[in-house]
Amino acid sequence: MLTIMKKILFTLLLVFSFCQLAISQDDAAGCKDHSLFNRMPNYTIGECSSNYGVSDLVMENGESKTKEGYKTVIMYNFNTESGKPNPSFYQVFKNYENALSKYHVKKVYQASQYGTLYFKVGEKTVWLGIEAPGETAEWYSLTIIEIEEMKQDISASDLLDALNKDGHIALYINFQTNKSDIKPESEAIITQIAEMLSKNENISISIEGHTDNVGTPSANQTLSENRAKSVFTAVVNKGIDPSRLSTKGYGQTKPIADNSTEEGRFKNRRVEIVKK
Repeated sequence: MLTIMKKILFTLLLVFSFCQLAISQDDAAGCKDHSLFNRMPNYTIGECSSNYGVSDLVMENGESKTKEGYKTVIMYNFNTESGKPNPSFYQVFKNYENALSKYHVKKVYQASQYGTLYFKVGEKTVWLGIEAPGETAEWYSLTIIEIEEMKQDISASDLLDALNKDGHIALYINFQTNKSDIKPESEAIITQIAEMLSKNENISISIEGHTDNVGTPSANQTLSENRAKSVFTAVVNKGIDPSRLSTKGYGQTKPIADNSTEEGRFKNRRVEIVKK
């Protein structure tokens, strides 16, 4: 009889322990850790979201800068029933900084309850904002912005063929986020445009900028105009007569793909070369 009672008691204690473990370790439905990061011990996910979007992150000078890409936000809550002391924000921040050292992470900004990290994984740029309510991290949140570069390999002959056949071609030139500064990796495309024009002096082109629908229509209109002008200047700087070129911006008014998807927005952020 005593043996049976012991077995029952042991079973009840085991069930209770598993119930307590389940309660303390439950994450919000549909939420999980990001593939690049592990959570701090004794934290559970209170909420999460992921979609293409923008976020303001604090830079070196303490000012915010908007970053655009695939955005993931995860909120972690400390399990007060763990019996462990509540970590400080500094501990949380250093945990992620140390864990990302293999990616040569850069500490962009750190204050008493907010910090920004930056690193690259392959061809992907990742920005990580870490925030807590104060010096003690009763909860903390991760804001992750992943930026994939749109790559395009194209030759002067490809450009000429497309212009002769279709009268236009869409080029995916990489610019600084929300700016008209052309990134160094797109220098090859600019060189091919100039080479095609240099070898075919009878051709004149219109350089036309387009954006996705993230942001306001007026801001996108201005951005598209400025990006077209940047390409114009870059091509002229390679020795092409500016009288053979013109520019125009269409903002978000002429999408060629679905703006509700990340892939579609990538395709819509383009510069078109149109034969005149």
